[in-house]
This record gives sequence, structure tokens and C-alpha cells, in this order.
Amino acid sequence: MDTDTSLTTIEKARGCLLAGAVGDALGAPVEFMSIDEIVRQFGSSGITGYAPAYGGTGKITDDTQMTLFTAEGLIRASVRGQRKGICHFPSVVAHAYQRWLLTQGHSNPEISAATDGWLFGINELHSQRAPGITCLTALESMSYFGEAAINDSKGCGGVMRVAPVAFIGAATGDNTNATSAFETAVEICALTHGHPTGQLAGGYFAALLTLLTNGEQLLPAAKKCIDILRKYDNHSEVLTHIERAIEKSTASPNCRNTLTELGEGWVAEEALAMSLYCALSSNSTKDALILAVNHSGDSDSTGAITGNIVGLMAGERAIPAE
Repeated sequence: MDTDTSLTTIEKARGCLLAGAVGDALGAPVEFMSIDEIVRQFGSSGITGYAPAYGGTGKITDDTQMTLFTAEGLIRASVRGQRKGICHFPSVVAHAYQRWLLTQGHSNPEISAATDGWLFGINELHSQRAPGITCLTALESMSYFGEAAINDSKGCGGVMRVAPVAFIGAATGDNTNATSAFETAVEICALTHGHPTGQLAGGYFAALLTLLTNGEQLLPAAKKCIDILRKYDNHSEVLTHIERAIEKSTASPNCRNTLTELGEGWVAEEALAMSLYCALSSNSTKDALILAVNHSGDSDSTGAITGNIVGLMAGERAIPAE
């Protein structure tokens, strides 16, 4: 797929978030199923449309919920930064995550989270959709807004929610700095995930989406982000998986078996690599999303991350109406 350079930043942002939600909802019914179980239930093509989950069809999970609260936190932080001249983005995002925590029926006794704002008032978001234990535990134990988690988790719960970081530049006027997006996403992932791999995968993802927002094509952008990644300690796991995804997207594109070779998506480096492979090796938004959810593993997260990439590249008009 090529990036549609005619899209405005707003169109790219809408496509990114909406296609991410679509991929999340497409993968939700099969998140805990093996590929053999998926094929038995849905046929040889696997799941290709919405199926019942969480009491309905087309239902998002915690992946989209937390992405929305990331976006809300970043919007508030951008406004504060413009008005006050200074703002620590991860701290404001952490406050937004505390509001998300309340929507899940949990709370942090050490922090009083304001429940103002439009997003918290959406009743449909006050629903548990298999929230990640790592995220819940880290937010429940946070002693101040912005405190990094003390755990060794590299689950995909960081990378699957940081796509909105790519659009900070549109609000601040610095939309060329992929390194800045990388560092901000690392800090946001660190709010819940203590392992460097769980953080650096999120950093790479935000940098990649930033370059795509600036009109770059996917493969050159993916390679440029490798150069950014190499500057950070403990990058080897993420680097190895990204390089494998790029190589396999050329050697064996759009192949379910090849996708499975990259992992199951429960951990950050696998979810990122699998999603990058789907985006690189597919010819359309629809093909990428369907490939991304048909595997044994965290189908909603790989669907969401893939959707963020291809939705940004092609815009919401490229998402099939169904």
C-alpha cells in the first residue's frame, strides 16, 4: 500500500483511529482462539467480517478504549502547553488513564482522578472488554501522575494505544520530529510497562506513524525508524522483529503462515512486527485488516495496530463500509 499524499492531517488522524477501532472490533471475537479454531468456525478464509463479541457485533475492546483516552490526554496536554508554555505530556496522559481505570470499575486510592470531560461521559465506554491485567495493576498502584510502572512486562498494551502520539505535531507545529514522538511514546508506554522492549516498540510505532503523517511511504519510513531505534539501549528485541517483518513482507507477502512465524502478538515486539508485516504486504485496507486478525494470538491488538497504520495511509474512505 502507498500513502495517499492528498489526505489532510485531520483525514489521516480520523483514518488512523477509525481503522484501528475496526481492526480491534474485527479481531475481538477471535482474540483467544487458535487459527485452527478460527478456520473451523468461520471457514477457510478465516474471519472476514464482524462476529458476536461482548454482547453485540463490531464491539471494540480495551485497545480502542485506551487509545481514545491517550488521545484525550494528548489533546489536554497540547492545550495546556500552548496556554502555560510548558507541559509534561505523559503526566496528563496518565491522568486520562486514571479516568479509563474508573470506567473499568477499578480505582487508585492514592490518586484522585478528575472525571470531567466528554469522553468519560460516554456510557458505552464504561464496559470491561478484557482489559489487560498489567495496565490495571500499574494504574492502580501509581502514586502520582506520570510515575513509571515498576514491573518487567513487555506486553503489547503499550504499543496498541499510542497511535495518537503521531498527531501531537499537528497541534504543536512540530510535525516533522519523529524522534520526539518516539520519546514521548516510550514515556507513555512506561506508565504501565516496565520492560524496555514494551516501551521501545511503542516508540518505534509512534515515530513510524509520524513519518507517515508527514507523507512518507511505509517501507522507507520503517527503515528510517530503525535508525532512530538503534540510538536507544536494549533495542535488540524490537530491531530483530522489525527486520524480520520487513524481510518477510517482500519474500512472502500477505501470507497467513508467514504471519504466524512472526509470533502471536501478546508481547510488544511481536504485535508490532506482525502489524507492520500486514501493512507492508497487503494491497488494501481490507486485506491488511483481515490478514492481521487471522492467527493464533492477540487478534484484536494486531488488528488495531495494523488498522492504525493502513488507516492513516489510506484514510477512512478506504475502510469497507461493512
